[in-house]
Amino acid sequence: MMQGKLSLDPRLIEQARASARFVADDVQSYIDLHTTVAVERAVCRLLGIDSVNENDVPLPNVVVDSLLDRQCLGQGAAYYIGNAAAETGMCPQEIACAVARGELELTRLPQHGAEEIQQALRAPVQAALERIAGRRRRREQFIARHGGEKEGPWLYLIVATGNIYEDIVQARAAARQGADVIAVIRTTGQSLLDYVPYGATTEGFGGTYATQENFRLMRAALDEVGEQEGRYIRLCNYCSGLCMPEIAAMGALEGLDVMLNDALYGILFRDINMKRTIVDQYFSRVINGFAGVVINTGEDNYLTTADAVSEAHTVLASQFLNEQLALKAGLPEEQMGLGHAFEISPDIKNGFLFELAQAQMAREIFPRAPLKYMPPTKFMTGNIFRGHVQDALFNITTILTGQKIHLLGMMTEAIHTPFMSDRALSIENAQYIFTTMADLGSELEFKKDGIICTRAAEVLRKAADLLRGMEDLGLFQTLEKGVFADIKRPQDGGKGLSGVLPKLPGYINPLIDAMKGGAGA
Repeated sequence: MMQGKLSLDPRLIEQARASARFVADDVQSYIDLHTTVAVERAVCRLLGIDSVNENDVPLPNVVVDSLLDRQCLGQGAAYYIGNAAAETGMCPQEIACAVARGELELTRLPQHGAEEIQQALRAPVQAALERIAGRRRRREQFIARHGGEKEGPWLYLIVATGNIYEDIVQARAAARQGADVIAVIRTTGQSLLDYVPYGATTEGFGGTYATQENFRLMRAALDEVGEQEGRYIRLCNYCSGLCMPEIAAMGALEGLDVMLNDALYGILFRDINMKRTIVDQYFSRVINGFAGVVINTGEDNYLTTADAVSEAHTVLASQFLNEQLALKAGLPEEQMGLGHAFEISPDIKNGFLFELAQAQMAREIFPRAPLKYMPPTKFMTGNIFRGHVQDALFNITTILTGQKIHLLGMMTEAIHTPFMSDRALSIENAQYIFTTMADLGSELEFKKDGIICTRAAEVLRKAADLLRGMEDLGLFQTLEKGVFADIKRPQDGGKGLSGVLPKLPGYINPLIDAMKGGAGA
């Protein structure tokens, strides 16, 4: 991939990155002092707690809620589970079942020393690490056995029937048509549930529930068709929302490869409290980093509510922020699917040149990131012929600028949920363009001081200025002002703030140090 075609000012890039790092450091100081109910439920799941009680309440919720009710959760669920294991000799699952039956009160047991608690946790922590590392090795071995990683863009397709078994039928068909990544869209509203449903589900609306059993079923189905096709098919789901770290944990345990994971998306588009989201995203990214999961960030969504020409710099600024927050969690650049989108109105003169400038700029500024590029949606109409042309221009931009995660556009985007025949046409369109223009990007140079270079320089400058201003305001006040996506959110508003807790003396989460240390990965 050729770099430097836009002649971007490297000092301005470093200034923007330094400002984003400053903001991320400030946010991390808050994260380090707080935990959430979702973080602690994720810890429970990683320690081996699963299933539901007689009222279908997930056992991780039962354990965490019992500690929350007694105002003890700030010491960490792991502390009390480890203490109970040291006292009773039971494993975490047995402890959770006893709590659910009302036979065990975690806060009333004799208190053991920190070293003894850590020793009691060692086996379940190691079991989680080994299972996740095993999933990662299995993925890598599968890819190696079938000729190595695919060059060029990954074709990313969605399934969203609401029924996991119907999703599997559609996912297998999409894989056989040429998809490299299958994304199971989550049912409407799940991001606002403060628990994760249990088991296989068949009644989602506009998508399918993200559950551990659904993950397991889809992973097995894609592995089967991948063996038949002779290539690895990646599985994607969403770990945004009120259960962000929990779903990240379940995905890591079941071998997911890609997860929607953005530091700001839930705040802006689901009105989830910013403090809750910021703490949750950290642990979710620690888990994803260890599991080798590629995260997808959601900057593309900004352009559904804000103008893609005038607000393009906010997309770049958010990419810088997501990069720095992910690095704080130990997630490498090679796993950062930073998002952007082809969303400029087709009626704007030279709009394609602006799209090309934005995409090439992202590629040059984040050279190691597997960028996630989203298709036109905002200006799609019922005219399927024009829509197919818009998608073709989007495909051209991807191959010219080296985007990696390419979410295929559908010509029926504005009409209905795509049929399998629509998918086939979209795949055919992309494959034709990716083949016939395979090396065109390396053949082209951009005119110095021309429209493309000038546009990229302007967007970078405005993003750097925005990030410089954020050094004084901080992230929370910036979100209050509505800088991103033209959406304002109050610091203490939104959903889930009651689930944010200051850490108490003696707090432990043994998974963070173990996963950030990379043991087993």
